[in-house]
Amino acid sequence: MKSFINENFLLQTKTAQRLYHGFAEQMPIIDYHNHLIPSEIAADKNFENITKIWLAGDHYKWRAMRTNGINERFCTGDATDLEKFKAFAETVPYTMRNPLYHWTHLELLRYFDIDILLNKDSAEEIYQECNRKLKTADFSVQNLLKKMNVKLVGTTDDPIDALEFHHQYASSPLSVGRGAGGEVKMAMTPTFRPDKAMAVDNADAFREYVQKLAVASSVSIQNYDDFLDALRKRYAFFVAQDCKASDHGLEQIYAEDYTESEIAIIFSKIIDSQSINQQEVLQFKSAMLVFFGHQNHAHGLVQQFHLGALRNNNQRLLSKLGPDTGFDSIGDFSQARALSKYLNKLDSTDQLAKTVLYNLNPADNEMFATMIGNFQDGSVAGKIQFGSGWWFLDQKDGMERQMNTLSNMGLLSRFIGMITDSRSFLSFPRHEYFRRILCNIIGNDVENHELPNDIEWLGKMVQDISYNNAKEYFKL
Repeated sequence: MKSFINENFLLQTKTAQRLYHGFAEQMPIIDYHNHLIPSEIAADKNFENITKIWLAGDHYKWRAMRTNGINERFCTGDATDLEKFKAFAETVPYTMRNPLYHWTHLELLRYFDIDILLNKDSAEEIYQECNRKLKTADFSVQNLLKKMNVKLVGTTDDPIDALEFHHQYASSPLSVGRGAGGEVKMAMTPTFRPDKAMAVDNADAFREYVQKLAVASSVSIQNYDDFLDALRKRYAFFVAQDCKASDHGLEQIYAEDYTESEIAIIFSKIIDSQSINQQEVLQFKSAMLVFFGHQNHAHGLVQQFHLGALRNNNQRLLSKLGPDTGFDSIGDFSQARALSKYLNKLDSTDQLAKTVLYNLNPADNEMFATMIGNFQDGSVAGKIQFGSGWWFLDQKDGMERQMNTLSNMGLLSRFIGMITDSRSFLSFPRHEYFRRILCNIIGNDVENHELPNDIEWLGKMVQDISYNNAKEYFKL
């Protein structure tokens, strides 16, 4: 059966269609937060089959397959790649009204020109056609990014990472797409993700990390001051490699009161294998967040905070499969007071960097959208951002709720738009998905006589949200 996705997919009005096709569709992509593997970009890798590029590592698909009664062998186990693909194809019809159903068919259409529905009957045909194309040079990862008009990918990197693949890619004469002449190369920039440098909940892992940081920074770490010096050196190294942003994945912001002497003592206790209590854990995390905030401001980095995930809920399967395999959910953490206190502490000394706050619990949308307004200071348009619908919320309803909340509480027109937050090179049609939803929201308002029919201004607005705002925000 032919796919349901046509040129006006999700565009319910003539105005929405004009905005998308006349303005948003043509804009390049800045994907400023993702989890793509830099070595695969630098090597311009070709994946051997659709399972390896599309299913491997995709916990969204694994969750759906498990819910559909598919055995783990066909998700993360030892089934063949064809068997895994067929198991996913069997699941796809059962994902109707889940965003996977839209994403799956958008990705098949945009990358492979496959315009039929994926199910158990079409699985073999689609598997073979995708694999045939994936073996060609046009389907190397750089060419896949070029096909989606991607101008920047911001990878997610630990402070101890050598960033050798970023350097290799930046030094390569190849532009995106082999034989592309004088075309400007897509940028691949690192993102400073120092979560392990504050993760003192697991003291053994933290001590091991400190040793690795000492090697990476060439700093002998004997005390807390040495620890901070090592991190400063890694910040400088990342900035020299064209780093644009930092990022944190946290349950919530930590903002306990502390003194520097208290933190130095806590650090020494940990290094000396002495136990620390929960209050000391919170104080140490709070101090590190302030340190990172100051460094982000000093280096002109955008700081991103992904807040609200309750991770690793299923201990039995975590012990068997490891983290990031599909056992995380939305948490119901108290966010407002600590977030306010943290941002205010940085702002009080005029050291609050441009900040993007991503919220995972939709019950907190209004709180996040009003919180960002507290710290806009007129120095930069949209300095503090309510980030795009994230993880469980990067679907139609989640995007609409995030944009409607931002519209009501702030300025949608200054929004820096969508990210993939993905490990897959086939996930970039999510930007198209977002842009269609954005244009549909605005188009409906026009046709409901809630906005003027000023197509040029509204077209500029959707282009700004799709691309221009992020380009300016990250100084690209």
